Amino acid sequence: MSGIGSIGRILEIGCGPGNATISFARKGYRILGIELGERLAALATRNCHSYPGVEILNIAFEDWRLEERAFDMVLAADAFHWIPPHVGYPKVARALKDNGSLDFFWRVPVDPETDWSRAINDLYQEIAPQFVNPDKRFTAEWLVGINTKNIEASGCFGDVITKQYIWSTSITGDQYIKGLRTFSMHRDMKEEMREKLYARILKVIDQFGGKVVEPNSVVLFHSKVKR
Repeated sequence: MSGIGSIGRILEIGCGPGNATISFARKGYRILGIELGERLAALATRNCHSYPGVEILNIAFEDWRLEERAFDMVLAADAFHWIPPHVGYPKVARALKDNGSLDFFWRVPVDPETDWSRAINDLYQEIAPQFVNPDKRFTAEWLVGINTKNIEASGCFGDVITKQYIWSTSITGDQYIKGLRTFSMHRDMKEEMREKLYARILKVIDQFGGKVVEPNSVVLFHSKVKR
């Protein structure tokens, strides 16, 4: 979709520990990864040490010294929503070569709507009614609407193409809880409430055989820079 050549250069915003970075580095692309978190940037550097074409900078994208028209693609995975649109999109456009593309993607929560997921949702209502079940945070339709609007409003890009990818994974109770611990709203819970919720969720998953099949979804946003 991006049309990037085999020797293209990629700017990745918010590369985290380098999970997406590595998948592109394996294909031979040169990559500049920008990561605000010091620990994550160090981890990305270690994870990508086998790829000499990868450079990781520990800096905020807003503070990064812009390389004008230097990249074939600007990539961001679950990260660009932290950057104000009126700042981020024009800077991305200036970093892209002519005919370069923006390729951003976000994970989208999916409510399995099964007996086990309904039981877990009931636990949120019982134990932590002021917190939203992460599976019900937002929909793909909402995400597409808000991000398409932001990209178009910047005036820097052409038509926005979106594509949704859906798959399922079988996970244990411990894996399910590990995922919950990554959500900031769960870190904001009082410890007693959080651990009570997790213990009850583990019991639910145990009742359904110790594993559940969880749907996953990612929405990709692609748009060519407009000159």
